[in-house]
Amino acid sequence: MEILIAIGVLGGLGALFGLILTLADRVFHVETDPRLDALIQCLPGANCGGCGFSGCAAYAQAVLDGKVPVGLCIAGGDECAQGMANIMGVRAQKVARQVAFVRCAGTTARNKGEYEGIADCVAATKVAGRGPLICKFGCLGFGNCTKACKFDAIHLENGVAKVDADKCTGCMSCAAACPRGLIVPVHFGKNITVACASNARGSVTLRGCDIGCIGCFKCEKICPKGAIQVKQNLARINYDLCDDCGLCVQACPRGLISDSHLTKADDGPALKPEKRPVS
Repeated sequence: MEILIAIGVLGGLGALFGLILTLADRVFHVETDPRLDALIQCLPGANCGGCGFSGCAAYAQAVLDGKVPVGLCIAGGDECAQGMANIMGVRAQKVARQVAFVRCAGTTARNKGEYEGIADCVAATKVAGRGPLICKFGCLGFGNCTKACKFDAIHLENGVAKVDADKCTGCMSCAAACPRGLIVPVHFGKNITVACASNARGSVTLRGCDIGCIGCFKCEKICPKGAIQVKQNLARINYDLCDDCGLCVQACPRGLISDSHLTKADDGPALKPEKRPVS
């Protein structure tokens, strides 16, 4: 008899709490815009943060609220942008594909000494005068960028990070993880790249690396478009002017400037989302 009473009491309490929750749901229910789910469905769901928000849902909500435009999802690309634009009833600018590029080709970079510390790029920059490499700008090769990539698009090759452009979505999570700022976005349709970030004088670069830019100005002098200039001892390309003629590649005595394997793709401006606090 006592068991039946206990069961009855528990059943009654369960029914009471269920009724309270039902009433609470109706009283406190907040209508949601059905477009929100549609916007989220357009996004890849990677939550990579390339748009400047903590995740796809946060970005979709910001678009719905009119705080940011469509087209900031780098991983989703143009298809995502056009889909979100259709839902919002706006016109989206065509989004060109961009990929990450590691500004270092220092597979022959020399060390100051043997590093036996934590296998982490940030940790390594804090010892021995900004790291174990003689070059203060080169890739440290401990793979912080590879751990940050959610698309398995960047790996270490001969101690230097290298991006697989076919897998890269351009979310730039790897760039945020690199303490030396070596990784930058490059338009997928641009073939000429300078794989160096050293601002050191040529003589200093020579001591630390057999490939780094020595600021000889040969590339700048031969470029018919004025698309490549040497600033602070480093050759830099203005992609708005570069027509991929490749003359600078031939002129570089270090073999540093190269025609990358990136192929011509979407027309349109490379996407460079604004940096904003993660929400």
